[in-house]
Amino acid sequence: MNSTKPASSPGGFRWLQLAIGIVCMAMIANLQYGWTLFVDPIDAKFHWGRPAIQLAFTIFVMTETWLVPVEAWFVDKYGPRIVIMFGGLMIGLAWVMNSYASSLVTLYAAAIVAGIGAGAVYGTCVGNALKWFPDRRGLAAGATAAGFGAGAALTVVPIANMIAASGYQSTFLTFGIGQGLIVILLAWFVRPPHGVEAPRKKRLNLPQSAIDYTPPQVLRTPIFWVMYLVFVMVASGGLMTAAQIGPIAHDFKIADTPVTLAGFQMAALTFAISLDRVFDGFGRPLFGWVSDNIGREHTMFIAFATAALMLLTLSTYGHVPVVFVLATAIYFGVFGEIYSLFPATSGDTFGAKYATTNNGMLYTAKGTAALLVPLASIISSQLGWQAVFIVAVALNATAALTALLLIKPMRRAFILGSEATASAAIARAKVFPDDASVSYDRLEKAP
Repeated sequence: MNSTKPASSPGGFRWLQLAIGIVCMAMIANLQYGWTLFVDPIDAKFHWGRPAIQLAFTIFVMTETWLVPVEAWFVDKYGPRIVIMFGGLMIGLAWVMNSYASSLVTLYAAAIVAGIGAGAVYGTCVGNALKWFPDRRGLAAGATAAGFGAGAALTVVPIANMIAASGYQSTFLTFGIGQGLIVILLAWFVRPPHGVEAPRKKRLNLPQSAIDYTPPQVLRTPIFWVMYLVFVMVASGGLMTAAQIGPIAHDFKIADTPVTLAGFQMAALTFAISLDRVFDGFGRPLFGWVSDNIGREHTMFIAFATAALMLLTLSTYGHVPVVFVLATAIYFGVFGEIYSLFPATSGDTFGAKYATTNNGMLYTAKGTAALLVPLASIISSQLGWQAVFIVAVALNATAALTALLLIKPMRRAFILGSEATASAAIARAKVFPDDASVSYDRLEKAP
């Protein structure tokens, strides 16, 4: 299970690559986490209704995730730089379209453009981090994903203030152009590592495959689909909360209620969104680092169980402003770890060579989960937000148990069984070098 080959020393350059990826991710964060601030202003101007407007959010997430494997193919063929530049152009264009949108058709078209751009940036940056840090996959994926989770933290208040002062259309235009230009500029400095670096032995305390599985091979493994299902269960609650936190606060009649914490005072909704982004951003690298030390599945169980507890708290006491702010902050602090743990788990299970594409396929689970976001609006209109929260609680609790009782033994059995087969094939290749049924070059990395 442990490689004895010493790792090459890439010096500080790989940390520079990680930093660039984090900033690029921060520039696309508001496409998802800042969206909730625009929902009610758009509805106030055009009266399209929340479900119709939130469909744009669903379209964005679906486009962002389901096209990542395609965008990953372009990364493998043309390199990360051109793909990230393309993504920066698309996200800037999407926000400009939103600023001029006077029909739902235009709003939905902008969501498609935004999804294409965000997926290009997201998939490329996470995949590049996994390749540069095979010895710290959890931390690297978590830090990169933290850019997406916390990127909105510094801009939530300015966006909210600008919407109040200048209107949401001017806000879309200004922030869209600025964020797009920053991504395009940083893309010039992105490059992949020269070959896949070997993990350092002292870091390999976890089950890790020594075989690089191609995307078609990955799709034929049961463990991939179990991971996919758990990803969907957890992501659905987080996406619903991120997209609907504004409407939820307004329906609870606490959105503008002042809340004072640690000497800071803000309206409950603004405070909640700002604190959510901070906790989300901090939680992703933290849980990634924790998973590097105690295991992916144990970390999943802790995070998913905590998420279920916080959603249960919101369903019961969410109408209390300070509880709303703190419970949502803790919830997002543990929710965002799916974007660090699942890429790291994918890299551990299926290898680093095709990490960008394999993780991209797993990431499409987020798009599948996004289909439930409009459903949350419908359920809340009929049964109230408490019913929505209870469904999310059940999904997170089930995911926690599945990670520990199903994913952990399945993944270990998959890695051990595959490497035993590979070792036998290598031994046969050495004894019978002319046997055409054995591809030694393909298996030579196995221990």
